[in-house]
Amino acid sequence: MDKAEIMDESGIMRAITRIAHEIIEKNKGIQDIALIGIQRRGVPLARMIAEKIKEVEGSSVPVGVLDITFYRDDLSLLSEHPIVNGTEISFPINDKKIILVDDVLYTGRTVRAAIDAIMDIGRPRMIQLAILIDRGHRELPIRADYVGKNVPTSKNEVIHVKLYEFDKVNAVTICDVHKGITH
Repeated sequence: MDKAEIMDESGIMRAITRIAHEIIEKNKGIQDIALIGIQRRGVPLARMIAEKIKEVEGSSVPVGVLDITFYRDDLSLLSEHPIVNGTEISFPINDKKIILVDDVLYTGRTVRAAIDAIMDIGRPRMIQLAILIDRGHRELPIRADYVGKNVPTSKNEVIHVKLYEFDKVNAVTICDVHKGITH
């Protein structure tokens, strides 16, 4: 059961708008930029950021989908038969500025797996990271370039990012740990 709502739909949209503007500013435009959402909830977030960038710049940036299932260092702990959602990157990533997008940054292991997967596909000029929620507790030296909201948590709490595409609502909530949930 949720303890508290951290962000409602308008809060998420404000964070997406800010991240889009920061990406444009930091990269001095959108030349050679591509967004890649990490399956599952990073994908609709990447699409929302791309839509905001298009509104501001008048041009689209490519959006890809990255499945990191087989790159995870905890694969054997997840399931005997992991669910593979598929990678769809229909543009070259060599010499591009790739912006990985995910919902929650926690230990850093998901991002490390995503970087490994990207490097197996090609050689980007740089990789940046956009996160909706940074909850701390890093186990690897990884930090986000763009953060929607920092939410200090205890290890006994879980962040739920609910997106319309999966949950029929856009909201971020916090609750106490339930077995098997790692955000």
